[in-house]
Amino acid sequence: MKNEDSQKPVVKGFFDKRTFSIQYVVSDPATKKCAVIDPVLDFDEKSGATATRSADEILAYIAAEGLNVEWILDTHPHADHLSAARYLKSKTGAPTAIGDRISEVQELWKKIYNWPDFPADGSQWDHLFAPGERFKVGNIEASVLLSPGHTLASITYVIGDAAFVHDTLFMPDSGTARADFPGGSAAKLWQSIQAIVALPESTRVFTGHDYQPGKRQPLWQSTVAEQKGTNKHLVKAKTEEHFVALREERDRKLPMPKLILHALQVNIRGGRLPEPESDGRRYLKFPLDALAGAVWSES
Repeated sequence: MKNEDSQKPVVKGFFDKRTFSIQYVVSDPATKKCAVIDPVLDFDEKSGATATRSADEILAYIAAEGLNVEWILDTHPHADHLSAARYLKSKTGAPTAIGDRISEVQELWKKIYNWPDFPADGSQWDHLFAPGERFKVGNIEASVLLSPGHTLASITYVIGDAAFVHDTLFMPDSGTARADFPGGSAAKLWQSIQAIVALPESTRVFTGHDYQPGKRQPLWQSTVAEQKGTNKHLVKAKTEEHFVALREERDRKLPMPKLILHALQVNIRGGRLPEPESDGRRYLKFPLDALAGAVWSES
């Protein structure tokens, strides 16, 4: 039987103020091996500038702690920031990975972007995790929960006593993630959340965003017990039917994320930026009138 402390990873969160995202380095103190989860590539949509300041901060921490990167993990293709997975792979040589249902998301978005020749097969990552698949970070046991609802491909990484849930549960005072993106489903989100809160109550829960309600300081760690007892959406909606009604009503009032059309064309390619064109510049190109949710929709 494994010692409980040996299955308790060290978790370092990095909060990105521009996108309210949290990136993680999850390490095994015994072996000094680690995984990076959901790294952010800095992007300023007003100027079109990109930078690697956030990713370089992660690399600096890894170097300072003497860690060796074993995995670069995505929980899903993000709609609110660009992924730095490809950049970190170029710096560390570590394999990239995501859930194997990424191909279903790619099929949706290749049509939106009019990319008939795009290979929607997940080959942009080094490894595709199947639901229930087990792996290790150092000597710490890890597994994959399929967690659709926010997207078709969303997964939760359970690494030792820590669950990285990204856009399913937020901090208890923020509730739950939206489920109205292409391929999203409030009913599936409810089912995914039920699987997460079925984990041991002491399981540490690390979310992927914190929108700082009431302008409080950013937070990203809770427990399964805290989520079950105090999450404002789970407390209010005790059944799937009630949750779906609550979530869909809320989602109808939300505009699309400002970077969704910028981000998905990079993120369904595993964090690869477009190739330079004849003038040496890279271009993001997105369709007009492709998505509902304009700011004037409710007017």
